[in-house]
Parts: sequence; C-alpha cells; structure tokens
Amino acid sequence: MTLILGIETSCDETGAAVYDLEQQRILSSVIFSQIKEHEKYGGVVPEIASRSQLEKINSIICASLQEANVSIDQIDVVAVAQGPGLAGSLFVGLCFAKGIAWSYNKKLVGVNHLDGHVFSSFLKGVFTPSNNLTIEQNIGFPHLCLSVSGGHTSLYLVKDFGSYDVVGQTIDDAAGEAFDKIAKVLGFGYPGGPIIEKLAQQAGFQDYFHYPRTKPRGQEVFFSFSGLKTAVLYDLVKRGAYDLNVGPIVQNLTDELKQQVASSLLVCIGDIFVNNVKIAFKKYPNIKSFTFVGGVACNKYLRSRLELICNKYQKNFFFAPPQFCTDNAAMIAFVGGYKALKNEFSDLTLDIKIT
Repeated sequence: MTLILGIETSCDETGAAVYDLEQQRILSSVIFSQIKEHEKYGGVVPEIASRSQLEKINSIICASLQEANVSIDQIDVVAVAQGPGLAGSLFVGLCFAKGIAWSYNKKLVGVNHLDGHVFSSFLKGVFTPSNNLTIEQNIGFPHLCLSVSGGHTSLYLVKDFGSYDVVGQTIDDAAGEAFDKIAKVLGFGYPGGPIIEKLAQQAGFQDYFHYPRTKPRGQEVFFSFSGLKTAVLYDLVKRGAYDLNVGPIVQNLTDELKQQVASSLLVCIGDIFVNNVKIAFKKYPNIKSFTFVGGVACNKYLRSRLELICNKYQKNFFFAPPQFCTDNAAMIAFVGGYKALKNEFSDLTLDIKIT
C-alpha cells in the first residue's frame, strides 16, 4: 500500500486528503472553507486567508489522517500544491509539507494547482468516510477539458496524466469572476456563482437582454468576459437600476430585474462555452471524451448545456464531483500519486509558483 497525503492551500481553502495509490481510492478529504470570513469584503483578502490557514492546517491534516484511519508514519509521499495561487497561502501549505517530509523522512511532490483541477474529473462519485472515492477509468486519452473558476477559464487537450496543451483560454477575465462581479453589482455577496444560478433558475434560464457574445475568430478558441461584465453594468445604468457613483438603486433594481439579469448572464456564458467547444470538437474530431472541471463546474445549467453539445457530437461527458470542483486536497493527492509513479519527486528546495 502506497499512501499519498495531499495538502491544498492555494487560495482561501485549507485542505488535506489521503489517497491510496495501489487501490486507487481516496480515503479521506477534509476542507476548511473561509467563505464567511471573506464574504463581507466581496472577495478573498490574502492576509486573512493565509492567517486562517496557518491556524487551521495542523488540525485539518490530523483530521484527514484520522478519517483515513492511518497515522503519519504510514504515509509514503507528501504532495502539496505549489501554485499558482496566493503567495502567503501557498507558503503555509508548502512549509508544512516540507516540515512533514523532513521530520518523518517522507518523499515530497510539488503539484501544480491547475493540474489538480484538470484531473479532478477522475475522482468518481460522492465521497463520504464510509464510501471511499474510486477513480474514473473511462475518460481515456486524449480528451478535452474545460477548466473554469474565478481565476481561470481554459480549454485543454489532455494527452496523458501530466501532459496537456492549452487549446484556448480567456484573453481577459475568468467566467467565475464575471459571476462574482455581477452578483456584487446586484447587491449580493461572495461567491457569486451559486447566487446567479439560483436567480437564473427563478427566471427560467431565459435570455431577456441578449448581452453581447464574443464572436469566434475562425478556428481559434478563446474566451472573453470583461466586455460582458461592462455590458451588464451599463445596461443596468441605462435602466436606472445602478449608479456608478452610488451603487445599486434599490427602488429600481427589483427582484424580477435581478432574476432576468442573472438568467441572461448565465445563458450568455453558456453560449460562449458551447460555441468554443464546437470549434474544438471540429479541430480534434478523434477525441472521445470531454471533461468539465473547476469551481464553475458546480453550475448545473452550464453542465447541462455542455452535456447536450457533447451528445450532439457523440462525445462522452464527465465532470468533477461538485465537492471536488472547488479547491480541494483530494485532487492534489491524486496528481501526486501519478507523479510518484513516474518518480517525479521534489527536494526541500521546492518553491511556490504564484503564476
């Protein structure tokens, strides 16, 4: 039995997980979320994030080992997210991982945080301590992966574990950031994605305001959401529901208007995704599978839109389990596992990579 301890502190989550490499099972996954701490600020405050992680990381790792029913002595490899992410947060996880590796003479593996997301679709099913997560065996290589969060929106051609090329990415803001910013404009807190989806559902997922879509440029795959955010903002200004100096004008920003804005925004982003995926399918006709990962992959409406286009082009559709769409240590432990198989270990000079 080869056990991998995964540690994730890239942003505001503090996570630890244990992965059994030989049995290909996630034995534990513990996450401490700081959403409540950052909600009042409308986004993540780096110093608050790293201070909280410093306070929590030891107890989170201990809880993960306890949940897996193993001791630190039984761990063979420590896998840690080394970036991209917030510098202070990454330092907390990396320093703790190095301390464990040095103190207990364990092998160390640095994991790219984005690698974790790209391969999180291999984590199959719903994890509970009594129901260890198994690994999806049917995705295959090569496949296309759309990874979407508040920090990135990218489409990858995944050729093997640890091997993938960027097919297209955002030229400005990420889709998740668009959800957060528009939710804030509408007077809601952070994170914005779940709020936007709930409002859009109440409005029937209809396109009321026909916000501008980025138009494909030939066979080039690219995403852009900065102009979309601006279009929504100035449309609200035109409707007398938002003042650029004051903020939301409550008497004009009705519940119905909020729902229609959210619905139009979500449909627009869905169209942008689908249009780019169509181009990618035509460029790579031999791929059999498509995966959807990252925090935005929790969105059921967007999953349904992507599943429909996959069915049309006869591609298998997979998405990361909702509990592993957002930042988590299970995906870090899993990636650490295949890196261990390739003997891609790190030494104690391992450093963070912010970008």
